[in-house]
Amino acid sequence: MTSRVRLSDITANPIHPKYRADIDGLRALAVLSVVGFHAFPSLIRSGFIGVDVFFVISGFLISTIIFENLERDRFSFLDFYARRIRRIFPALIPVLLACYALGWIALFADEFNQLGKHIAGGAGFVSNLVLRNESGYFDNAAGTKPLLHLWSLGIEEQFYLIWPLLLGLAWRLRLNLAICLIAVAAISFGLNVHKVGHDAVSAFYMPQTRFWELMVGSFLAYMTLHQKPEAFARIKEPLSRLLPSVSMQRTATTVRVGVPNCLSAFGIILIAASASVITGDRQFPGWWALMPTLGAGFVISAGQDAWLNRRILSCGALVWLGLISYPLYLWHWPLLSFERIIEGEEPSLELRIATIFASIALAWLTYTVLERPIRFGGHRKITTAALCAGMLVTGSLGYGSFQQNGLPSRTVVKINLSKQSGIDGFDQGQSVPGCGIEKSGDSKLFGACFQDSREPLKYAVIGDSKAGSIYPGLVRTSNENGRWLIIGGNGPSGAPVPVISDRPIFASYQRLANIAIKTVSENPAIETVALVTAVRSLFRLANDYSIEDLPNNANYPAALQGLTNATNLLIKAGKKIVIVVDNPTFPDPRDCVGRKTTSDLLNSVLVKRVSWRCRLEVSRHLELSKPYLDLLEQVRQTNPGKITIFDTLKYFCDLEKGLCLPFRNDRLLYSYSHHMSDYAAGMIGKDLNSLLSSRN
Repeated sequence: MTSRVRLSDITANPIHPKYRADIDGLRALAVLSVVGFHAFPSLIRSGFIGVDVFFVISGFLISTIIFENLERDRFSFLDFYARRIRRIFPALIPVLLACYALGWIALFADEFNQLGKHIAGGAGFVSNLVLRNESGYFDNAAGTKPLLHLWSLGIEEQFYLIWPLLLGLAWRLRLNLAICLIAVAAISFGLNVHKVGHDAVSAFYMPQTRFWELMVGSFLAYMTLHQKPEAFARIKEPLSRLLPSVSMQRTATTVRVGVPNCLSAFGIILIAASASVITGDRQFPGWWALMPTLGAGFVISAGQDAWLNRRILSCGALVWLGLISYPLYLWHWPLLSFERIIEGEEPSLELRIATIFASIALAWLTYTVLERPIRFGGHRKITTAALCAGMLVTGSLGYGSFQQNGLPSRTVVKINLSKQSGIDGFDQGQSVPGCGIEKSGDSKLFGACFQDSREPLKYAVIGDSKAGSIYPGLVRTSNENGRWLIIGGNGPSGAPVPVISDRPIFASYQRLANIAIKTVSENPAIETVALVTAVRSLFRLANDYSIEDLPNNANYPAALQGLTNATNLLIKAGKKIVIVVDNPTFPDPRDCVGRKTTSDLLNSVLVKRVSWRCRLEVSRHLELSKPYLDLLEQVRQTNPGKITIFDTLKYFCDLEKGLCLPFRNDRLLYSYSHHMSDYAAGMIGKDLNSLLSSRN
C-alpha cells in the first residue's frame, strides 16, 4: 500500500461511501431538535444538542471519504475542497443575500452594521470567532442575531481546512492513524473541559474545544473501514453474555444482530436523555457534550441493519427531512430572528409554527432548485469558480456595510425613531481620566473613573452601570457651583454597588465598594455623593429580572443593612448623600418604538406599534416597587437631613396620565436595555444640579 498523496490530481475518480438512509434519518432528528429549540425554547430547552449530533455525522461521512481515497491513492486536496464548496455554497449564498435584503429594509444602522459583519464572517466561515467576542449563545441578545447559527458551520469548515492536511501528513509518515485520532481528540476534549469552567463562551465557540466531536465521527469512519473478523471473534463471547437469550442459542448470528440493536438503542437513549437534561444553564459543552456526541456515535456504529436504524431512522419522512436538513438549518433561524427583531418581542405561537413550515418549504426549494443540480451537475470547474466568486461578492457586500457603519442613510433609519434621538451630546473634553485612585492602580478595576476638567469639584457619583448612564447628563448640566467625578460603571472586576456587607450575596461587590467609598470619603473637595444603582444589583435579582420579583424578596434585610452601612461611612466622613431612585424597567428601546420597515407587507403582518410590555401604569409600577422605595426611605430615616431621596419617576412617566412609556417628545428615554438615555440623564442632571446648587 503506497503512502503517496497527490495534491493536485483532480482527474482521479474519488471513492464515496455507500449511502446510508439511517444517517439522513439521524440528521432529521438533529435538525428537528435545533429548530424546535429555536422556535419553542421554553418547551424544547435542550434542542441545541442537535448540533453536536451534526458534528459527529459530518466527521463520520467526510472522514470516510478521506480514508477510503487515501488508501486507494485517489485523494486530491483540490477535489476535496471543490466538493465542499459545491456542497456548502449553493444554499449558504442565497441565505446570506436574503438576510442582507431583509436587513436593508428592516434594521437600524447599528443592527445592519452588525449584520454586515456577520455576513462577512459567515462568508469567510469564521462566524464562531466573530461571535466569540460578542456574547454567549444563550444570552438575551442572541435572538436578534439572524446569523448566529452559522457558528457551527464555521467550526466544521475550519475542521475540514485542517483535518485533511493532518491526515495526509500522517499518511505520508506512515503513522498509526487510530492512535493519531485518539490523541488529537483527547487533547481537544481536554481543552474543552478545562476551558468551560472559566470561559464558557470560548469553550462553546472555539474550534479547538469542539474538534473532538467531529473526531468521534472520524474515529468511527476509520474503525468501520478496518473491521476485522478476528477482532469481532474476541468480543463475541463477553458481549453474548449481556444479550437476552430467550428461546434462542447464543450464536455469532445472535451477537451480530443483538450488538447493533443494543448500540442503536443505547445511542438513541443517550440523545434523548441529553435533550431532556442539558439546558442552557449547564456548563456546556464540557462533560455534558459527551452524551449527545457518544449517542450519535453509537447510532452510527450500529450500522444500517440495526432495527431502529432500519425501521425508524430510514423511514421516508425522516430521510426526506434529513436530505433538506442543511438548508432547513440555514433558513429557519434568520426568519425567526427577523420576526423577533421587527415585532420587538417573541413572535406569537401561530407565527412561529407558520415560520417553521415556511422554512421547510424554502429548504425543499433550495435543495431541489440549487443544491442538488449544482452539487451533482456538470461543468464542475466552472461551477466551483462561480460559487467562489459569488461567496466573495456576498462577503464583500456584508463587510462594506460594516465598514460604512450600517449605511445610516437608508430609508428605514429615517422613518423610525432613531436610537440617536436619545443622545444630546457629551463633550468628552469636559471629562478627563482620574477619580483620585490612579496612583494605587485601582482605577483599572472600574468601568468609569473620570472627573470634570472644570472647577470646582464638589460632587461624586458612585454606582454600577446606572451611574455610568447618568454621569454624562450630570456633567453636561453642571455649572460653576459644582462639578462631578464618577467611580463606577461595569468594569473588569464588576460594579461598585454601594453596599457594605459581610453577607455572601454581596461578596463580589465589597472590594470595589470599599475602594469607591474610601476614595470619596478622603477627598475633602467632595461635599455630596450621589448613589446610583440598579434595583437588580441592590436586591441581587437574576439578570433577566423584573420588578415583579421584588415583593417578599429574601434579600431585603441584607440590602437594607448593606446600604445603611455604606451611607453611615460617608456621613461619618462629613459627606451629604443623594440616593437617585432607579428608573422604571422596560425592554430594549428598539423593541418599543413600533418599528416600521420599508415593506408594506411586513408592516401589516409583523409590526406591532407599541408592545404591551412597553406600557406601564404608574400605579402598577409604584405597587411593584414598594419594597424598594420602602427600603430607601428606611435608609433615609437613619440620618434625617443628611440623606436625600431624589425621585426620577416624573422624568420617565406622565404623572397626570398615570402612564410610563420609553419615549417622550419623539425622544428615547432609554439607551440600551433599562438604562436611561443621554436625553433623560440631562433632564435629571439639570434638576439635580439645581438642587445641589441651592444648598450651597
